[in-house]
Amino acid sequence: MKKYIILGLVTILMSSCAEQVTRLAQYPKMYEEKPLTIAVMPPINQTNFVEAKDYFYTTLYAPLCEKGYYVYSPMMTMEMFQSESAYDAEQFLEADLSQFRNVLGADAAMFTIIKSWKRNKIGGKLTAGVEYILRSTKTGETLYNREGLISVDTSINSGGSGLFGALADIAATAINTAATDKVVAGRRCTVFVLSNMPEGKYSPKYDQDQTMPAGKSYVKATVK
Repeated sequence: MKKYIILGLVTILMSSCAEQVTRLAQYPKMYEEKPLTIAVMPPINQTNFVEAKDYFYTTLYAPLCEKGYYVYSPMMTMEMFQSESAYDAEQFLEADLSQFRNVLGADAAMFTIIKSWKRNKIGGKLTAGVEYILRSTKTGETLYNREGLISVDTSINSGGSGLFGALADIAATAINTAATDKVVAGRRCTVFVLSNMPEGKYSPKYDQDQTMPAGKSYVKATVK
């Protein structure tokens, strides 16, 4: 019996190790091209929440900068995108991106596809389903791709007891969820999903994270 238990444990450990794909193995193009500058494309909104596109667009700048990349200001590039009919990023998702390299000097373009955006006031959650695609403006290759279904937990527990305490918490949670800025929720989603993205040149971990676990290409989580 002990023998079978040991064999079972060894199998589990081997399976766990096998799942630990490194960043280098999962995103080899990132380490080959070493993009320095990124242009953030207007999000592709597949939801019924029309405002999600504009809200989410502003959340992408800071997380990418924190990963060590030079990111062109969304405010600066928005006017250019609109004048060049590039506000609808769908048409560039699989198209030639050389114009963004020639005009902006961008090494890569970050596309995002908003697949779901739901607010649950009573349950205290804002849930966003977003796919992130980083494409090279030089080769057109996909350098990075990851999707997440992230819930931002806005629930409140006051510590009160009994029915009155429970009702008070539900009311407070509903107010907090309604008041939680959509930009804050979007930024938390982006930070979590991009946590496994290889570090850029301006990060102290640049070119030192190849052996770090890449994680799954689709991630589902609840964050505070």
